[in-house]
Amino acid sequence: MRLTLQSQRLSGVAVIRCNGRIVVGEEVSLLQQEVEKHRLETQKYLLELGEVSYLDSGGLGALVRLAGMLRARRGDLKLCRVSPFVHNVLRATNMLGVFTVFSTEQEALASFGHHPAPREEHGKSARTQILCIDPSSDLLAYMTTVLKRAGFEVTASCHLSDASTLVGAMKPRAVVCGPGVVSTGPAFEKFRRLDSRTALLMLPADFHTSHASDAGIDLVNQLQALLQS
Repeated sequence: MRLTLQSQRLSGVAVIRCNGRIVVGEEVSLLQQEVEKHRLETQKYLLELGEVSYLDSGGLGALVRLAGMLRARRGDLKLCRVSPFVHNVLRATNMLGVFTVFSTEQEALASFGHHPAPREEHGKSARTQILCIDPSSDLLAYMTTVLKRAGFEVTASCHLSDASTLVGAMKPRAVVCGPGVVSTGPAFEKFRRLDSRTALLMLPADFHTSHASDAGIDLVNQLQALLQS
């Protein structure tokens, strides 16, 4: 189902009611355009997700990135009336602690100004350093948050040239390359030769359009298996 959006401002909060699929492409662009309509008036947003039937990894990444951007501006993004599907995705990706979720719109609106934004709580496992690379800011936000919630220390880069510098400075245990990273050509070959001790995980071409919870679980499992091999 194509994403449809209805928005209004209530008590200084932009309330956006979503119906359909939040996925990479036109749907994420529509949501970003709807957010932009209210940007000059408020940095407080509430997404009603009761009628959202599907969320891919790029779509969830867009929500994570939006929340981070708003909180950096002393605003916030909260969720209400999330559908069972969305709730299961947030639970499977360990992101229930990233967003504040309310049962009703009224409760969510009343919470603005009273409840601080959720603090990122990382897992208790060893702080293994990971570098994530992909040109998509949304997908990077998704990958970074999933891995941080799994207990890794994560740095992200949109550019292969910047990542080359980071590998030399960080000495990460592993590098995760998203589907947008071009794995052919001299730039990538130079990157691969930087440190032979660094494990490299190349994500599949459909990672950004995969079911958000399946993609997150697969990412963590693949990385853990790679580090143990």
